[in-house]
Amino acid sequence: MKKTPRLMKPFSLSVVGLTLALALPTGLAVAQSGPQPTDDTQLKQVIIFGRHGVRTPNLPYNSTGSGLYLDALSALPFPAFSVSGVVTLTPNGARNETLLGGYFRLWLTKEGLLTGKDSADASFVYLRAIDTPLIVGTAQAFAAGFLPAATININSIAPPAIDALFDPVDAGVAHLDYRMAVAAVNGRLGDTPQSMAFAYAPELALTRSVLFNYPVGQTPIPPIPAGKLDVTSIPMEVTTGNSTLPVGLGGLVEIAAAIDPFVMEYADGLPLSQVGWGQLTAGSISQIYRLYDRLLDLEFRTPYLAGVQSSNLASHIVRTMVQAATGNSMTGALGNPSTKMVVLVGTNTNIVGLAGLLHLDWQLPGYQPDVAAPSGALVFELRQSMRTGEYLVRASYVSQTMDQLRNQTGLTLAAPPAIAPVFIPGCSTRNATFDCTLADFVTVSKRAIDPASADKVN
Repeated sequence: MKKTPRLMKPFSLSVVGLTLALALPTGLAVAQSGPQPTDDTQLKQVIIFGRHGVRTPNLPYNSTGSGLYLDALSALPFPAFSVSGVVTLTPNGARNETLLGGYFRLWLTKEGLLTGKDSADASFVYLRAIDTPLIVGTAQAFAAGFLPAATININSIAPPAIDALFDPVDAGVAHLDYRMAVAAVNGRLGDTPQSMAFAYAPELALTRSVLFNYPVGQTPIPPIPAGKLDVTSIPMEVTTGNSTLPVGLGGLVEIAAAIDPFVMEYADGLPLSQVGWGQLTAGSISQIYRLYDRLLDLEFRTPYLAGVQSSNLASHIVRTMVQAATGNSMTGALGNPSTKMVVLVGTNTNIVGLAGLLHLDWQLPGYQPDVAAPSGALVFELRQSMRTGEYLVRASYVSQTMDQLRNQTGLTLAAPPAIAPVFIPGCSTRNATFDCTLADFVTVSKRAIDPASADKVN
């Protein structure tokens, strides 16, 4: 039998961070370039990194004595959801999350990771979520569709402790230099942040018309109603921020807060007359959301910020796949060597930051590029070629479309959510699924990860 080359060194772990030098099990072939004629791979592990489900707005409707509130930003009162409170998972949001969990159940059963015996399968699942009612509730709803006959333990870090996997800055694992953050974002804007007002003029005009209830394009535009704040007129500037939003972006922050409810109104199934007060469709919501997406892009995809805020998460994901491939316990890995399914539930900022760190992009129907949609997930598959034995990483982005969310559409293998294969720069090959050898994925991740911003704590 022909021998296949082996990579030379085992993983070595530095004291301050992550030094990645991979040794894979015996009998693995050298990476093959070019397209593969057939998919001869077997799924060995999957990491599903998802956002919370559809929720109520981030801001209260009425004044609480300090800070912004929604009804100060619009001519008409914002419509109420079926559940009260801010940042609360809605019943429809939970149902859609359960539908998505059911889809992953079907897919992973087809792939052979799930057996259909839920109690037995649960021992191979590692589920972790940020410990807030919104996100733990999302994890519970996903689990109800994923393994309906089993109880899955949800790993979380209870407040006041902070989970460094999702928030390494506040947890003290990563140090954010706010002056560097301001410089890095200003550099991307040519030191003229107000130029965004020109670049996004159509979106700003649409936002103002919806908030103040007049047809877009009306001239002259009506004055600001008495006692209201026009968020589109607040200057855009880059200032020192905080650990939640590392830089201040002036009016762009208030704009994002004002338009945040629109996608949730549509996705939660509110009557169309209440979605942007009857002025918005799925398409125009997507256009307005270019403003929100720009805020996330600057705050979390800017290279310096992605390195500080997302290196710890990337380090744990890489270690988890290496642990599964080698069968050896590894510090910083999630679960144990026999864990087949890792489900992480966080926020859109977590997903955007990880995507920025690894330069991942996707496009799904009805969404702007790289949108971390409600319930949407980055999926990393660890696969093994049955022909060569080599381990491969396959990435994709999976999300229900806006209409699937709105209509609570059942999901099956024949009628799945929207799925986009994700190319991993410096790693993926040219086949249809953009496969990347695990060894190359480790190398690419090592280049991207800031070891000073990552820990090795499980």
